[in-house]
Amino acid sequence: MNVNVEALLMKHYGPGSEALEVLLTHSRCVAEKALTVADRVAHLEPDRLFIKEASMLHDIGMIHTWAPGIGCRGEYPYILHGVIGAEMLQKEGLRRHARVCERHTGAGLSVMEIVEADLPLPHRNLLPDTLEEKIICFADKFFSKNPTTLTHEKSIAKVRSLMAQYGDTQLVRFEAMAALFE
Repeated sequence: MNVNVEALLMKHYGPGSEALEVLLTHSRCVAEKALTVADRVAHLEPDRLFIKEASMLHDIGMIHTWAPGIGCRGEYPYILHGVIGAEMLQKEGLRRHARVCERHTGAGLSVMEIVEADLPLPHRNLLPDTLEEKIICFADKFFSKNPTTLTHEKSIAKVRSLMAQYGDTQLVRFEAMAALFE
């Protein structure tokens, strides 16, 4: 299935919005990194077309969150952008793409992490499971949505440092992905 990513994003964002520009720039960087990672593990036969599409759509739900620094003035906390994006893409019939949305936050989140941190997320595992989900989750960690640094790729040392701030479980999960993809 080929997805018209631009048409889908326009449907939800409209043309020319700050949020759309941030999303497109960030997602293109993530897609490029994810495809590079896919090339490193070509022997595992990752689905490159899906990776490109899902990378471009993984943050679609951010428009419904409150993140004015990136042009988003929705009513929900930013941490919900993945779950919201998954709901949006499920309505479009894109279940596989939706799974990427809800499973890319941090290095994924277990139900235990969600409950213990009292996060406003569904009480279920939101962990990347498939090769493609892991590749996109990994690639996403190297780029922020800060408008002044959108295209600056973080070093792996910087990503490790940021992941460590969220606890040992996040760092261990990221390191497992790094061992596979670096």
